Formats: sequence, structure tokens, C-alpha cells
Amino acid sequence: MELRKDDHAVAIDMLLIVHSEKRRAAQGAHPDRQADPGAPPQQPQPQRRGGLPAVGHGIRKWQKCEGTELYGTLAEKQHAQQPQVITSYDNQGTQLTVEVHPRDAMPQLLKKLSLAKLRLQGDKNGNTRPRQPGGKDAHAYPWDRSSLKSLTLDLRQFKKLDAYASQVMVKSGLDELVCDLLQEADSELERVRAIWIWICHHIEYDMEAAQQKDRQAFKPTDILRSRKTNCDGYAGLFERMCRIAGVQCLTVPGYSKGFGYQTGQSFSGEFDHAWNAVFLEGRWHLLDSTWGSGLVDTTTSKFTFLYNEFYFLTHPALFIEDHFPDNKNWQLLKPPQSLRQFENNMYHKSEFYNKGMLSAHPDTAVVRTVNGKATVTIESCAPKLFMFMLNGKQEHGLLSLRKNGMKLEVFPPTTGSHKLQIFAKGDSDIYSSVLEYTLQCSHVDPGVRLPAELHQPVGPSWFSEQMGITKPSHPDPIIHTRDGRCSVSFGVDEGISVLASLHGDDSPITEETQRRYVFQLPREKRTELKVQLPHAGKFALKIFVKKRQETGNYVFVFNYLLCCTNTKVNWPVFPESFGNWGPENELLEPLSGVLPANRNVPFKLKLHGVAKALVKGQDTWPLTLSHEGYWEGSCNTAGCQEVYVMVLENANHSFYSYILKYKVNAQ
Repeated sequence: MELRKDDHAVAIDMLLIVHSEKRRAAQGAHPDRQADPGAPPQQPQPQRRGGLPAVGHGIRKWQKCEGTELYGTLAEKQHAQQPQVITSYDNQGTQLTVEVHPRDAMPQLLKKLSLAKLRLQGDKNGNTRPRQPGGKDAHAYPWDRSSLKSLTLDLRQFKKLDAYASQVMVKSGLDELVCDLLQEADSELERVRAIWIWICHHIEYDMEAAQQKDRQAFKPTDILRSRKTNCDGYAGLFERMCRIAGVQCLTVPGYSKGFGYQTGQSFSGEFDHAWNAVFLEGRWHLLDSTWGSGLVDTTTSKFTFLYNEFYFLTHPALFIEDHFPDNKNWQLLKPPQSLRQFENNMYHKSEFYNKGMLSAHPDTAVVRTVNGKATVTIESCAPKLFMFMLNGKQEHGLLSLRKNGMKLEVFPPTTGSHKLQIFAKGDSDIYSSVLEYTLQCSHVDPGVRLPAELHQPVGPSWFSEQMGITKPSHPDPIIHTRDGRCSVSFGVDEGISVLASLHGDDSPITEETQRRYVFQLPREKRTELKVQLPHAGKFALKIFVKKRQETGNYVFVFNYLLCCTNTKVNWPVFPESFGNWGPENELLEPLSGVLPANRNVPFKLKLHGVAKALVKGQDTWPLTLSHEGYWEGSCNTAGCQEVYVMVLENANHSFYSYILKYKVNAQ
């Protein structure tokens, strides 16, 4: 007979219901269950390892465990007392379905008519197995940097669907799970999205299975029960759920640059990963639910759910950076890459693109220094914060921020091979690794040693402007001074306080004393920093800011690299200031913190909110307020070792406060 529920129902050529007492006769007529003609031939598969972006070890294809159930009715194995369906085909494409079920029970085939609507429709020969791509399918997917996807997508359209799919729970078997997931899906694309979201949020990478090569691979039923699998299990589960949903999907084996990958390594032998391809809108598209679900900490070998949108319908030009399929046609590129090219190409991690990076130079993983220096630049679509690590330390480099990226100059301290990692920060406070280079250094320039306290970034940028520092007098990150002195100024937003300190290496001077080689002079809406280097060398001039109305510490913004080659330089510190020396005050003279002995020394400074001011040495000398608003006077240093500037803040009080302290040279 022919049974149809609506236009989308599956035609049943004949439904034969056999009572349980005649089951033996039915089995005698059909002793062996036949495979779906759309299923692939069961051929030996090479052993493969699977992995996350940080994982890659032993797997087995679950298809081998499921056998002919992969492309058949996809029903779960039934208990001996539950109905069983036997399907057979002849060479003319005629289908005979025999169902054996308990007396008075409803035939299961009738129950599943609703699911049949979602099944893949067969071709004219009745086959539902998607074909692998051929030469005509090797589409050229030009990447114009406007999207990371092989389809034009607005991810906001999935907001409701993603929220729904991530919360769907398993009630019984795979068929019912897929039906529940598709309640909010109105298109093939949304069906794929719902399945992708569910797997990425519910299936954990099984580290034990990954590390045991002889362990049996997972069946979809096992995956639903344990909520764990390896990469082949992810790909197999995704394929099976897509086919239940009526979407053409295939599993693609190949090599990957995942856990344990070393820059420039070669790939051979068994494949180490598996992912999927789905057929949407007339083309194949690539995705990897294993890498979309999370990552493994390389130090603890623990899996963490951390959703990664990058691996959903990834553009082939980007997917090839860390996925090399066994069949070159699955690259979906024209011309396809060779394995040698895959091994040698620069590997941009997914976070490189997730955080808005567009390109990097050099575009080779191994970089040779020139005269002891290597330069790396990154172009981004928006301003980003960067940092670097050379051999695990934030040293031996100058990183400058740009509105469209960054520039990094690295000076390895020794010859040989060095590991350079570059990190970027997005909307969160977490820096993520985006690039990794191997530096080959054959020469070290001993004259290019940078201070260990030189932090990142170096030089003013869009970030310092965002933090309230504008229009710097020195826009470049490096300042050269012949006489060991320089003056740096910049605008300061209202309500912002600035703090500066000087730091150098190989000096007998303490860090606290080094800070006194910088003296801050506030101007109208600007701040001037007068710097006197204690000796020749390289120094880091650090700039910090803080909102005056907020509590807490000052925040580092950037630093300058100050360089002086004059070995005769020997400047004294600036005077020591006390807590009552406010940001509104200004010192014109004397700027040197060490005064000559037996001299009359003039004083000139601007002090806000004080009633009286004086200079105290061996004797006391009052300062008078001029018409220009400066307190002026002089002091004789005879018989003094120290000289103080003191103020009386309230005319009705008699207590003077120390605000500046000078040393006097020995006689």
C-alpha cells in the first residue's frame, strides 16, 4: 500500500505487520539486515588522533561501532520486547519494511512519520548519502576581510535560537533531541546552528579517551549518556544529528594544528583530527564543533567549556590555517594548498581573527633577526591593546600601539632560537594569545640592552589619550638626550592626576632615589616633567594616572625609553617633596635637590592655598608673595646640611608644614 500524511511525508511502498508468533518466519525470509544503499562501504579506516586547539590524541570512528545504523532509520537499539524493523531492498529500488512488535502495540513506523519529514530526500536512485566534493565544488571563496564566515551572516539573528538550543535537555534518544532542537529553527541554516550550539554547550572533550589510543570510539548513544567524547565523536554526532534534521553533512578527517603543535612541524602518518562539512545554499561549508566547544589547559590537561564562534562556517581561507583535510577538495579553495604549504604557512590562532586582527608581518612562522633585531607589525580593524612575551618574559622589546594595530621591535639577549608570543585584549580584561613566532638570532648587539622595568606599551598612543593624556610633546617612544636632561609635557584632562617615575638597570642608586630624578611641574591644563638622568645609559620613564575623585592606586599608562650615551653626565636629584606638596604647586628654582655650600640661593615657587611661606636652614628666611603669584626670596646655606621649604596654611595657626627638602653639599 502507499501511505502519505502530507506533501512532505515519506512514501511507504508496503507496510507488512507481522505478529510476534510469526517473527521466526519473518526472520527466515530475511535472515540478514541489509545496509542502507546510501551508506558508505565499510572500509578499514586509518587510526587517527583527535584534538581541541589545545588537545590531540587517540580516537576511533564511531561509524565503525554503529555499523549500518549510521545512515539507516537512526532508531535507537530496542529492547527484546520492543518493536524491531527489518528493511530490505532489491536491485530495482523497491523497499520492503517488516515490523515485528508486541500484539496490540502501535507500529513504530507510524509513530516516526513526523521525523520522516526531516529526513534527507533521496535522489532518483533512492540514495541519501551526500557526495564528496569534486573539482566543480572547489569554489573560490575570496576573503575580503569583511567577514570570517563562508556565508554572509548576522550573528544577531541567532540570538533567540542560540539561547533556546543551549538549554534543550536530552529526554530519551537522539531523534527526540533533534526534534526538540528544531522547534525554533525555520531554515536549513538554523537547523545546523541549533545542532552546533547544543553540541558546543553540552559535550565535553574526553581527555582520557584522547590519551588512550586503544580505547573504543563513542557511539552517539554513548555520547548522549556520558556527555563526553573525542574529536571523531564530535564530528560523528554532528553528522548524524544533521542527517536526522534533513541537512547534508559529512565528516572530514585530516591533520590539525592543535594541542602539542610546534611551529614548523611536519605531519605524517595517521590523521589527528576530524571535523564536518555541511551543504547549505548550494555550497559546502566547514565547521569544527570540537574546537567550538572549548579548550584544554596545557598545564593541567583539564577541559573548559569556552564557546568559540570562529569555527562555525569558517571561511575556507582561514580554516586551512589549522585544518588540512585528507581530500584536497575539502579545502574548498582554488588552487588547493599542498601539505608542505600547510606545514610552512603562518598559523594565526582563532583569537587573532576573533579579536579583529586583519594581517601580520612577517607572515612566516620562523623569523631571522637582522643585526640582532626582529620587527613584527599587526593590522587590526579597531584599536586594540597588545602585549608580548619573549621566552616567557615581558622583556627585550619595544611595543608601540597604533590606532590600527601595533609595532613590536624585539632584541633577543642571546643567539639561538627564541619563542615570541603576542597577545591581544578584546572586550574583556583577559589577554589571549594571537600569534607565535620562532626567532632565529645569529647576532646580538650589546649596545641595545633595554631596562628590565620597561613595560608595555612604549610611547603615547590612542590608549594614553583615552586615559586622559593628550597632545604629548614627544609622540615617539624613544627620547635621546645628549646632556642627560629633557623636558616632556602633555595635556591632562580635567580631574586626572599624573604620577611619573624613572627606572634604570645597573645603578647603585636605589629605585626610590631614581624617582627623584623626575620633577613634575603643572601648567595650565598641561603637565611638564623635567628629567635629569643620574648617569649615561637607558632608562624607563613611566607614566601613571588616576582620577582624583576615586580611591585606589595609580594605573600605568605607558613609558618612554630615555637614552643617553654621554658618560660625563652626573646630575643630582630633584628636591624631595612631602605630602603637602600639591599638584597645583609649581617650582621654578632651585630645581636641583643639592644646594651649594656657603651661598645665597634664590627661591621662586607658586603655592596655592597657603598664608605664609619660608625657607629654613641654619636660620629662617621668609618668602614674600609677588604680584605674579610667586613666593620669592633667598636663603644662605652657610652652616647647613639640609634646607626646608615650609608653609603656614592658616593664618590663625602657628604650625608650619614641610613641603620641600634640599641637601647641601659638604664644605
